Amino acid sequence: MKKARSFNQKMRFLHRDIGYFLIGYVIIYVISGLLLIYRKDTGFLKSTITTEKKIDKNLNEEDLGRALHFKRLKIDKTEGNIMYFRDGTYNKETGIAKYTEEELPSFLGKMVELHKASSGNVLHIFSVIFSILLAFLAISSFWMFNKGTKLRRRGLYVAGAGIAFSIILLLLI
Repeated sequence: MKKARSFNQKMRFLHRDIGYFLIGYVIIYVISGLLLIYRKDTGFLKSTITTEKKIDKNLNEEDLGRALHFKRLKIDKTEGNIMYFRDGTYNKETGIAKYTEEELPSFLGKMVELHKASSGNVLHIFSVIFSILLAFLAISSFWMFNKGTKLRRRGLYVAGAGIAFSIILLLLI
């Protein structure tokens, strides 16, 4: 006859299995998070791509930014029909825009896109599920050890220290 499992045992099994299941996703978030930290000030693992695009003619600064999908396009100077912006030019007469961008290799770029998925992107559901499962892992860790044991008390102290550290970190930002 099978012995009924305690709530602690069920939580431990779920904690273990969800932890193993999320290993690949955690690795994606670790790598993409590190790449996002260094995205602006370094060219780490990036290659320069030169693009030439034919777009509408006679666009103003705002419309040009929209056409090129640049959020904060700023025209540095205009000489005749040529508008100069950071890392590129736009010819108002011909409608040709030439610019350079730094891009990550495709596989790493996909990792970063998954990490940055917003609510408008269908991939955001994976980030929501990941967040819920990570929250479960954090909370279920309180049922890893029986009440009254030294390991349970130690876990509570470490959790308290982690919460205090997080609050201090937020106050310093």
